[in-house]
Amino acid sequence: MKTFGLVGKSGTGKSYQAMNVCKEKDIDYIIDDGLLISKGIMLEGLSAKRQDTKVGAIKVALFTDEEQKDLILKKLEEVKPESILILGTSVGMIRRIAHRLQLPDFSEIIKIEEITTEKEIETAIKQRNDFGKHVIPVPTVQLKKHFSGYFLDPLNIFRGWGGMLTFTEKSIVRPSYSYLGKYIIFDNVIGDIVNCIVDDSDGISSAKTIVRKEETGIIVIVQTTFEFGISIINLAKEFQKNIYTMVENMTAFNIISVNIEVKGLK
Repeated sequence: MKTFGLVGKSGTGKSYQAMNVCKEKDIDYIIDDGLLISKGIMLEGLSAKRQDTKVGAIKVALFTDEEQKDLILKKLEEVKPESILILGTSVGMIRRIAHRLQLPDFSEIIKIEEITTEKEIETAIKQRNDFGKHVIPVPTVQLKKHFSGYFLDPLNIFRGWGGMLTFTEKSIVRPSYSYLGKYIIFDNVIGDIVNCIVDDSDGISSAKTIVRKEETGIIVIVQTTFEFGISIINLAKEFQKNIYTMVENMTAFNIISVNIEVKGLK
């Protein structure tokens, strides 16, 4: 197995550039902030970006937890990668990760300054410092249930690399530790969104919203009263679809299900 390293200070765009490095160097797997990733799929691990504090994030990124480390080792033994890229803020950090995961010595260590411009680094740092935005080199659809409520946004990138036009899909999240204080979306916000949809819908008289929070997202239950004379099934399906789309887009919660209960006609 060949081991590669990508080193750069926090917020300089390592995760943003990781997939491009993999394409250029023909690397199969990535270790980034506690995750084992391959071809845009999160295979195993805990994400440092899901931790509540920076200290907790560092511990996860360094695989200090034995159970987390053993899960990664087991998966590596299973997939037997020919090459792997480790991301870190310093050479010492990636060497420590490689040692913890029993990986061979590095074939090459790449510095972020070698593959990106000063302007791109400045932009990445500004996005991190001003907006708390962190990139994960995995499509948003792969992360939704793991980052419910963390402001997931897809990041689709077309760019030239090595004479070729490449496409990569990444995700932007905003971890808890990037906020000054604690970030909370109250249940009644979901109800307010549903009520706005009701106001713009013909045929719905009233709605009461119940939110059940699960580890991977939320279940939305809406008890409704419809107006007499409308097609209940068709309107309920449209109402259900609108709730799913609006709540997900406005809150970044992963919607496990939207259940419409028709309680009466008016």
